[in-house]
Amino acid sequence: MFKPCAVIPVYNHPATVRAVVDRVRAAGLPCVLVDDGSQADCARTLDELAGEGLAQLLRRPVNGGKGQAVQDGLRHAGALGYSHALQVDADGQHALDDIPAFLDAARRHPDAVVCGAPAYGADAPRSRRYGRWLTRVWVWINTLSGAIPDAMCGFRVYPLAPTLALLARCNPGHRMDFDIAVLVRLHWRGVPMVWLPTRVSYPAGGVSHFQGLRDNLLISRMHARLFFGMLPRAPYLLARRLAGRKP
Repeated sequence: MFKPCAVIPVYNHPATVRAVVDRVRAAGLPCVLVDDGSQADCARTLDELAGEGLAQLLRRPVNGGKGQAVQDGLRHAGALGYSHALQVDADGQHALDDIPAFLDAARRHPDAVVCGAPAYGADAPRSRRYGRWLTRVWVWINTLSGAIPDAMCGFRVYPLAPTLALLARCNPGHRMDFDIAVLVRLHWRGVPMVWLPTRVSYPAGGVSHFQGLRDNLLISRMHARLFFGMLPRAPYLLARRLAGRKP
């Protein structure tokens, strides 16, 4: 059974979330909105979307971070009987015209995570590019492979069965560390991944909740935890990699 939905974490994006929901629904996907403790103006917008029957609304009373909001949304999607969930941001950065291609890939590879391989324009902040390069190096180390070319793009389709099984065992991250850690841990479990190119934009006046010092420290701690988690798995990961090279 292939029954996908979209999970959209929302934290104070009243100006963009309705357009994102409209685009996602136009691609044929029902929406699960996760209000991560938004302020009153955004909360009203989300209530309106739910009241108009355009989305299911899951509300967190206080802000817990993007990662926790996505986890709650994935669990809710699983409880509603969906088989797959497209994670998409509420700020309009993702290329929503690519949704049909992502769904088609997920339908053809139902056991795989379909991940966005981002292409950036001149509007991408230089600090984000450096941070992604450093994370790419750490992900290579923590997977002992180049199987994950970009772990920070949050535009992806999860197969819910293996993803929820992982979440039942551990918490990959509460905030901006989630997108990276969940892919590394799914890779450790042998979940396949399919990569599709997609453009990521940074529109002028866009709302970003990435906090440089806090989130970079959080991501650094996460990389260290993953490194020590990789060490006992190293023989298995190396054997799996070598087996994959055999004709």
